[in-house]
Amino acid sequence: MSKLVNCKACQKEIAKGVNKCPSCGKDQRNFLGQHKILVGIVVIVAIVIASNIGGETKPTTTSTTVASTTETAKPTPAKPTVPTEYISALATAETYATTMNMSKDAIYDQLTSSAGNKFSAKSAQYAVDNVKADWNKNALKSAETYQKEMSMSPSAIYDQLVSSAGNKFTKAEAQYAKDNLK
Repeated sequence: MSKLVNCKACQKEIAKGVNKCPSCGKDQRNFLGQHKILVGIVVIVAIVIASNIGGETKPTTTSTTVASTTETAKPTPAKPTVPTEYISALATAETYATTMNMSKDAIYDQLTSSAGNKFSAKSAQYAVDNVKADWNKNALKSAETYQKEMSMSPSAIYDQLVSSAGNKFTKAEAQYAKDNLK
């Protein structure tokens, strides 16, 4: 039995069982060996799916007797589901609000921008309506950055914060930031 095999890429003889070719560095393992985590996830998903096959139950109605009258309980209506695009837009909005200290209007513009995230107007509106953010705090953090990094005056910072070409904070948020600069 031969202890040498040819490399999958360069065809040079290498020892059987090595993970990488010493000549070209090509991984010699099969798909399962190269993608152990992916294979593990697929196996787990397959097990979950297999365990749910035939596990569906039909809705049952319960009868209650009230003063000798039989009444069938009505199933509760299903809660409306939020579209995946809306959830993705909300997650992105939360990132912008917490890591980049953006304003509500700036987040909306970034979410809907053709050069940005390209979310629909409805999903972007859902996101900015549901994102949990302290807009005054975001305005103040942006103001502090302008003050520290760009040595801007409080008035110039205010103008930048409310500018439609700038941060797009509300006048109240910008005033809060200006009033709370150190």
